[in-house]
Amino acid sequence: MRCSLTALVALSLAVVSLAVPTLSPYNVHEKRSAIPTGWSHTRRHGNTATLPLRIALKQSNIESIGEYLYDISHPDSANYGKHWTAGEISRKFSPSDESVSTVRDWLVENGLASERIRVSPTKGWINVDVSVEEAERLMNTEYHVYTHVSGKEHIGCEAYHLPEHISTHVDFVLPSVHFDSKLKRRSVSELEPARAVGQPGVGITPKTAGTISQAVTELEQCDEYITPICLRALYGLVYEPVATDKNSYGIVEYTPQAYLQSDLQMFAMNYSTDLLGKEPYMVSIDGGYAQTEYQGFEYNGESDLDLQYGMSLVTGNQEVTLYQTGDMVEGASFNNFLDAIDGSYCTFEGGDDYTQDAEYPDPYGGGYEGPEDCGTVTPAYVISTSYGYNEADLTPFYTERQCAEYAKLGLMGVTVLYSSGDYGVAGNGGYCLNPNGTQSADGMIFNPSFPGACPYVTSVGATMVKPGATVLEAQPEMACMEVIYSGGGFSNYFAMPSYQKTAVDYYLQNYPPNYPATIWNSTGMSRAFPDISANGANYVVAVDGQFELVYGTSCSSPVSGAIFTMINDARLAIGKGPIGFINPTIYSADFAGAFHDITEGSNPGCGTEGYNATAGWDPVTGLGTPNFPVLLEKWLALP
Repeated sequence: MRCSLTALVALSLAVVSLAVPTLSPYNVHEKRSAIPTGWSHTRRHGNTATLPLRIALKQSNIESIGEYLYDISHPDSANYGKHWTAGEISRKFSPSDESVSTVRDWLVENGLASERIRVSPTKGWINVDVSVEEAERLMNTEYHVYTHVSGKEHIGCEAYHLPEHISTHVDFVLPSVHFDSKLKRRSVSELEPARAVGQPGVGITPKTAGTISQAVTELEQCDEYITPICLRALYGLVYEPVATDKNSYGIVEYTPQAYLQSDLQMFAMNYSTDLLGKEPYMVSIDGGYAQTEYQGFEYNGESDLDLQYGMSLVTGNQEVTLYQTGDMVEGASFNNFLDAIDGSYCTFEGGDDYTQDAEYPDPYGGGYEGPEDCGTVTPAYVISTSYGYNEADLTPFYTERQCAEYAKLGLMGVTVLYSSGDYGVAGNGGYCLNPNGTQSADGMIFNPSFPGACPYVTSVGATMVKPGATVLEAQPEMACMEVIYSGGGFSNYFAMPSYQKTAVDYYLQNYPPNYPATIWNSTGMSRAFPDISANGANYVVAVDGQFELVYGTSCSSPVSGAIFTMINDARLAIGKGPIGFINPTIYSADFAGAFHDITEGSNPGCGTEGYNATAGWDPVTGLGTPNFPVLLEKWLALP
């Protein structure tokens, strides 16, 4: 092992210090099991070379963020709806003075002059330039040079150690086991999954069954063609907003995905005349714009779908914000969007990882050369995103850091919705996990999605109108089993949140999946998803001047977001606040019957039939589809 553990006595003899070091046992702080694809070990790094050592300090109270969020989000709590300000969040989670002083003292004790040590303004980082020899001695490690197939070199190690009294104050150290080297721009096929999320065919994307020859307007045809009138009938969405100046709804798109105004107007003319002459309010993040250089379903289908249905269901009176994220050259990731709506996230736990996230200004020229958007954008009360990754695409650290940010948005009163995926129990592209953690088309282990598996977002699955059924029936829907399968299952990274324990336990006890524990997370202790669902089949969408039939959880998320936006409107109109993080509320006993239970269908994948839709919550359709009149009544009764 290259990062070998040096005996503590040898370390003590090597340290040159004016003070006697505080002695405590060294423990492995982080360890990497494998070198990422595309990299190879080249050589041991030179002892005299300089390393810009960056020590990320633990955020205060971050381990309690779920409890804080639950306290303001559960309907039985005396603090329900008492959302926090951005300032309150910053003060609550900033690293403690004790963490700063403890780590600083440790560095001084080990021979680093105090004037070499710099603390960041947010107190989140301690920075110090050291030699490789000093860094290796400090952390009982060995530094090596790794080379990417592009020729780019990266400095890192396979593991590093910290004294026991220091490790409790440190999240991680850079450079170390994380491959955060800034690579030059790569082709689409070589892009890391996070920053490539807007590229055609990457992540969760809508599917089309082809064009239709004429506009469809009949309620009787909703089993074949979904239009706004079908959705209003299915979910009881008969509501005209009255507090539009106080309310907000945001839809996130990632360049090169872009809507066409001509498509929006074509759709409006046939299905939503109150949108004639209207367009979304576009907020450009990191050079994002509604590009028209590339057109076709793979470039316009997602954004056209999201905006045509999201805007129609909140009516033309409610402005919808389009967060267009990333330029045409670098693209963007969810982290780039989160940076823009929360400036503290730009540096939270080390900031972005440029092997995954786009870097701005574009360091290589040709792209957006303005400053990175950090805290420049106001988050809407409801934010819908129809994109997603496989959980296994990303490291646990990366997902945990991002998941904590969604919790912070919830604390501020923001409802965050994500599509759950379109491949049933498999990951995007039908890829499943192998025993060694890799993904392949012939893998057999269920592959959950992210961010849907984060316990601080609301994950939205997909349903469909049963063949031959009408929307006027008592329960016309089933799990979507045409073209796509509703993503769902159990996280391999995140523990089960308390708010869903009763519902998920009921499912596992009464409808236990008949699969070996080797192919799914059967512990009964992991985050289960989706939380809810909405129709995701046969959507009539105007794309590049013609109507197409579109499928996917990409349909379900913006529709659900529109429904929750209308609930916010009613609350804001009577002086109440937005509904914020909805999961503790919708899983509570008070909200029983607020969703239409889906009990038919399954979500095949990984060579299996997947899970079954059952009475109550299930890992196919969650709690079910929204019943707007009941949801509205129940939320209006809350403080």
